[in-house]
Formats: sequence, structure tokens, C-alpha cells
Amino acid sequence: MKETSFIDQNKEKWTRFEKLYESNSHDPEELSNLYMDLTDDLSYAQTFYKRRTVRVYLNQLAQKIFTGVHKQKGESLKKLITVWQISLPLEIYRSRKNILFALVAFLVYCFVGVITTHFDPDFPRMVMGDGYVDMTLENIKNGNPLAVYKSEDQLSMFIQITTNNLKVAFLTFFIGFFFTIGTHILMFYNGVMLGAFQYFFYMKGLLITSFLGIWIHGSFEISAIVLAGGAGITAGNGLLFPKSYTRLQSMQLSAKRGMKIMMSLVPFIIAAGFLESYVTHNYQDLPEWSKWAIIFASFGLILFVYVFYPVYIARKYPHLVDHEETAPFRKPIPFVFLKIRTVGQVLADSFQFYRMYFNKFGKVIFTLALPLAIALIFLQDSNRFGELMFQYWYDWVSQLTIMIGYDFHSLQDILVCIGWTFIVTIIFSAVFWSMKTIDEVFSWKSYFHYCKKRLFPIWVGNMFLVAIVFGLPWYLLCWLFVLLPFFYLIGATMGLDDVPFGKRFKKGLSFSKNHFGKSLLVIVLLVVFVMIMAQPFAFIFSIQEAYQSEPLVKDFLDMLSEFAKRIGREFTDDYMVIGNVVRQLFYVLFFFGIVPLVAITTGISYFSEVDKTEAASLKKGFLKFGKKNRYQEKSVDFE
Repeated sequence: MKETSFIDQNKEKWTRFEKLYESNSHDPEELSNLYMDLTDDLSYAQTFYKRRTVRVYLNQLAQKIFTGVHKQKGESLKKLITVWQISLPLEIYRSRKNILFALVAFLVYCFVGVITTHFDPDFPRMVMGDGYVDMTLENIKNGNPLAVYKSEDQLSMFIQITTNNLKVAFLTFFIGFFFTIGTHILMFYNGVMLGAFQYFFYMKGLLITSFLGIWIHGSFEISAIVLAGGAGITAGNGLLFPKSYTRLQSMQLSAKRGMKIMMSLVPFIIAAGFLESYVTHNYQDLPEWSKWAIIFASFGLILFVYVFYPVYIARKYPHLVDHEETAPFRKPIPFVFLKIRTVGQVLADSFQFYRMYFNKFGKVIFTLALPLAIALIFLQDSNRFGELMFQYWYDWVSQLTIMIGYDFHSLQDILVCIGWTFIVTIIFSAVFWSMKTIDEVFSWKSYFHYCKKRLFPIWVGNMFLVAIVFGLPWYLLCWLFVLLPFFYLIGATMGLDDVPFGKRFKKGLSFSKNHFGKSLLVIVLLVVFVMIMAQPFAFIFSIQEAYQSEPLVKDFLDMLSEFAKRIGREFTDDYMVIGNVVRQLFYVLFFFGIVPLVAITTGISYFSEVDKTEAASLKKGFLKFGKKNRYQEKSVDFE
């Protein structure tokens, strides 16, 4: 057929298709039939009119339709409204027991503050500080007990308060991932403080005055802390009670549920900051009825959103209450060591190995290495007790110096630092043994048999790496970390390779040299990861500029340490020591969580370099060449 005849025969149909597709009220069935005819015409044109305009026209028309049908539509406002109407209330209803538990726990902590203040009127000084109590007493004497809310410009006050409230609420949630312990610590801290604060005003005969002033914004603020605690417990329970899931899968699901609740709190936290800055700021000028109205309206809104409405939705959609959106979890696959990896693959596989085999190497680390570390820290704290009585500019720098002793002020510091090299060796040996026995169940006999041959070589192989980290001050290490890749793979080679000792060491040096660029990038990315993970505990802006000064921005350890110091002040003059020991406890646990990951990256990098240099996986494949595969048929299987 001539091209002109082909066009004349079908142009009416194509024109009809274009108009029907572009109209808003088209018939889907007719459009589908026309589209099928269009694809047939396109196939004919591609066969007989390859270089003609009609083929280009039909191809563009078909492509436009295909793209329009398959493109991903943006999220609509209707879907967002549906989330607030149905999805979020159902998540709140499913977490109702955790929220109720958080509320009961918070009230108990408040009661502890009330009872303690009743029997010890000076207790508020422990939890709130002498400066704040003295200022409040002076304000009461001047006839304005809540003058603290008038001390700043309203806009700057709103920004500062809202930022702080968001930080506290999200910290309360995220700390819940650590078996819910952190959430309870923060709720205890805030609950005891609230109870002591309110009873302090009660003893001064100002309970109603303080209540009407504080709870204008406190109805949203305190409710947000309790609900954030419930969200944190929801997230943490996924790790504690995995049910039929793995702990990681359960934590992913529970974290998603908890995060939904947390995001719903943001408007209320912002509203609390606005009320505190613009309403509580002028509380003396407001009539009594308006204060009660704001408080009851605020609590009523909280009860409606987080109690009554979720119950209503759960009863309206009972079939959705037990329904959970579960992500398609990947089935575990055998871990393949021998393959050439990019930097991204090294890190991805390292995190995967950490997740899959933490239980195995973690038993060794927390049974052998952690007690040894605690003993060395106790020895250091006893010998350098005077240094624990100070507050430092960056506390983590000074605390690690005391714990590890790498400033070498005495012979004990040198011996303790050598002791820490053996702790690092135990951690590395546990990881490398897990790699060597990946298909075996945990066995102390197997581990000690491995250590008999490999522990000393691993210690020697890591000596250069550890010497740079422990021997250089942190401010020099920040600039000279480029030396680390030169020795990065020696320890892994000594722990994983099977050639004689001397050849292993030379091989490790050669691998480190060849892998320098990748190792450097891995180290940089690990440092970035550690810095991000450390922010809740050692925030970059948490800086004490002077003795007993407030940090620029408090982190979790600042709040916890401050609380511990205030309690310790009642029992000892060395209360600063208690706060620093609390910090040390978290730093050592963080150390034992990160170092195994470093060891894994060295092991994965070692296997990548082995496969690159020796083509080990290719040789392994040749050995299997011609053999039957249990999982895949070959033509020979049918002969």
C-alpha cells in the first residue's frame, strides 16, 4: 500500500484518537480500542515506511500515550487529608497501650518529684539549679512569680523555645530505639522536674497562679513530651519484642509507626512555642477565664486528636485495626566475600554483615572486651580522679583522653593504652573469626582455637593503625588521617589470609598500598557516619566555654549528666565526677558499637583486594565448571 493511501485510510481514526485522549470526558473502552489500532498501524509503518514522516508521527503519538498512562502521579491533597483522617488515628490507636504506659510512667515520675520536694524542700535546687530557684524566689518577692517568661523579645523567644521543644521531643523519641531506656530517662528527667516545680509553687501558696501561667503552653508542651515518649516506646518495643519478625524487621515497622505519631506532634509543639512566647509572656494582663479557657481547649484538642478520634476511627474501620503495611523484606542470601567491590559496595556489605552476624561476634566482644575496658577505665578514673572534677570544652575529647590514657602523663597511661590495643585486637579477632566461620554456629572452642593462631598476628598487624589513632592528638589526627590507609588492611590480612606470618605482613602492606584510594574514601565516609550517629550524645554545638557554664546547645548527655550532678550534689562534694562517669559509660558503649564496623570494612576490603589481585572467585568458578547446580537445570540434566 502506498503511503498516501495508508494515511487517507487511517487519518480519521488518528485524529479521533488525539481528540479523545486530550478531552477530559473520554471513554476508556473506546480509547483502549483506538490505542490497540494505533500500535498495529505503528508496526505496519515501521515495516513499510521506516524513513517516512508517518512512522515518526505514529511513534510520537504512541509514546505520548504510553508516557501519560505510566507516569507516576504526584501526591494529592486528598491523600494527605486521608492520612490525617484514617491512617494516623489508626496508628495512634494501635499504639494506645504504649502511650498510656508513657502517661502513667510520666505521672509516676511527677509524683516522685512532688514527694521528694515535700520531704526535702531543697530538692528543686537539685533538679532546676540554684540560679533558677533563686531567680524565682526573687520574682515571687517582687510580685511576679513567672517573670522569667517576660525576659526576652517575643519573636526570638518563640524561635528558641520552639527549637528546644522540638529537639527534646524528637530526642525523647529517637533515644527510645535503645531498648526504650533513653526515653524513660528523659521522661523521668522532665517528670521529676515538673513535679518538683509545681510543688515548689504550692509550698509558696502560688499553685493556682503558677498553674494558670505555666499550663497555657504546658498543655501542649507536656502532652507532646508524653506522646513522644509513647512513640519512643513504640519504636523501642520493636527491638525488644520482634514477634515473628527478625529484630531489624520489627524495628523498621515499629519505627515507621512511631515516626507517624511524632510527625503529628510538630504542629502542637509549634503551637506550644507560640503560646509560651506571645500568651504566657503576657499572662498577668489576661483575665482568669481566658487562661482556663485556653488550658481546657488545649487539653480538649489533645484528647480529641489522640484519644477520642482514634477510638472512633477504630470502631468505624475495625477491619483496618490489625492491618499493617509491611515492606517486602528481602530473604537472606548467602554472604559472598570474594568479589571486587566499589567503595559503596564495601560499605553496604559491611553494614549487611554487621546486621546479620552481630549476635555472633557481639558475644565475644561484650563477654571479653567490655569487662576489660571497664576495668581499665576504673583504673584510670581512680588514678586521674582530679581530672574528673572539671567540666571540659569538648567533653568527649577529655573523657576519651582519660579513659584511654593516650596523652601519656604517666607509666600507667602507657600501660593502659597498650591494654586498649588488646581490646581493639579482641574486637577485630571476633569479627575476622566470624568471617572465617560464617557457616558455623557460635562456639567458644572454635574462637579460642582461632585466637591461638591469629590473635598475636592481628595485634601486630593493627599496631601501626592503632598507634596513629592513639598516639596522635585528635587535632593532629584530623589532618593526618591520610596515613591510615597505608596500614588499613594489614590487620585483616593477618587475620584472614593463610600464608606464613612474614608473607602475610608484606601482603597486607601491598594490599593497603593498592587499596589506598578506596580505603581513604571508606575512612572519610565512616567518620561522617560516626559524626552523624554521635550527634544526639555529643552534639557539635554542645560546647562548655567555662566551668559550670551552659553549652550552646544541649545534647542528651548534657541533660543526663546535669541531672546526675544535681542528685549527686546532695550526697557528695565530688558531684562533677558522677556526671563525667555517666558520660564515660555512653562513650564506651558507642566505642564498642563503632569499632566492629571498622573491622568489618577492613575485612570486606581485604576480600575485594584478594579477588582483584588473585582472581580468587574466578579460580573458584573454574573448579565448579561442568558440575551440576542443585538450583538450576542445565541441558545435561535432561539427557
